[in-house]
Amino acid sequence: MKKLLLLFGLLLLVAFDVESQNRRLLEKESHLYKMYVDTLPKIYNRYFAEVDTLYYNDTIPQRYIHLNPYYHQLFMPLTYYYAPVAQEFRTGWSPTKLECKDLALPDSMLGDKISFNRLAGVRKHVNKALLSAYLACPNEVVYTEKQIMSRKLVKTNRKEDMPPKVKVFNLFEPDAPENSSSVADMEMLVKKPNFWITGGEGSLQFTQNYISENWYKGGESTNSMVAQLRLFANYNDKQKIQFDNELNFNLGFITAPSDTVHKYRTNNDLFRINSKLGIKAFQRWFYTLSVEFRTQFFSNYKTNSDVKQSAFMTPTEFKVGVGMDYKLERKKINLSLLLSPLSYNFLYLMDNEVNPTAFGVKEGKRVLNEVGSRLQMNYNWQIIPQIIWESRLSYFTNYHRIEAEWENTFNFVLNRYLSTKLFVHARYDDSSKPTAGDSYFQLKELLSFGINYKW
Repeated sequence: MKKLLLLFGLLLLVAFDVESQNRRLLEKESHLYKMYVDTLPKIYNRYFAEVDTLYYNDTIPQRYIHLNPYYHQLFMPLTYYYAPVAQEFRTGWSPTKLECKDLALPDSMLGDKISFNRLAGVRKHVNKALLSAYLACPNEVVYTEKQIMSRKLVKTNRKEDMPPKVKVFNLFEPDAPENSSSVADMEMLVKKPNFWITGGEGSLQFTQNYISENWYKGGESTNSMVAQLRLFANYNDKQKIQFDNELNFNLGFITAPSDTVHKYRTNNDLFRINSKLGIKAFQRWFYTLSVEFRTQFFSNYKTNSDVKQSAFMTPTEFKVGVGMDYKLERKKINLSLLLSPLSYNFLYLMDNEVNPTAFGVKEGKRVLNEVGSRLQMNYNWQIIPQIIWESRLSYFTNYHRIEAEWENTFNFVLNRYLSTKLFVHARYDDSSKPTAGDSYFQLKELLSFGINYKW
């Protein structure tokens, strides 16, 4: 029984060996057949195709060309290179041979001599073909070598490819069939260009002044608070259109110990919206349509009196102008100078208790319509990183009266959140009589310390 089993095992081994030999022969034959199928057309096209076509008077087929970058100059858009002309018009000069053997380069530094000689030969024939193309059809030249070399070289630093993260459960999933043509779903993120720039700035400033009752020069203690908010949304397509929008809201209160009627008074109350739509004319000049709306929220009274000097929506100003805007943007300086030779000014007084003559309106009327010219300048200069000067100048005239305002804010930045501000507001208006003296010039100044934040 043991002999029969041993004999049967030997027969199986012989059968498996014969089968493996047959499989190797088949694989070798298929590999040779594949090499024959791939190589024979190449050899025929390279050596015999041209002869056959000449014999049968047929069209000459395309010669077989290896897929290598040596011939790229022939298949790119026709470009004028300097090498073909230099090759044909060379002077034939050769350097003097040196006898010092130490200057000879070793063969290890020359690399593959066969590849080097092949590349030199290919370049020689390519240069001849290019020169023939230059002479035959010079109008077909699209680029020059100088234009190509003037372009910037793009370099990217790519991190080493990290192995993909594979979940444990995915390891046990069946493999996709070899002939499967399914492609994994890919998520594409398309971002549209955003030409809007938005931001803002807010501050809360405080001032405090204490004077004792027996102070030899007299005076009174005061405390004040000023809140400021500035929001902007600007559109710039980097070509022709610019649309600037800005909102300013300032509100300040001050204690008034000497005022027996009012415990607090407003020392700053402003709500203003500015919009400018510009279309580029040339260089830094823009054809511009400007709109400004300005008013206040709280009432202000005279000292020790209930007589209103201003109130909610009193005054309310609305200005529209057409002109040109000059814009200059530098690293530390931003300038906008708006010239509106045609400007319309609308003034409205909603509160009947306010004297209209203080704002240049005739007695008994609440509305003022004017047409004139306007100049507006916005200036921002970062003198040093800790000191910023913001200035705004507005000038309007109806050719009978002048109204001018100049606002200056000096921001002394201590850190990201704390700052000291000096606000100086000068105004000139000859439409109403001054309350004291003969000068139409008015001035307001405020120095404060507090919190400041930008976003």
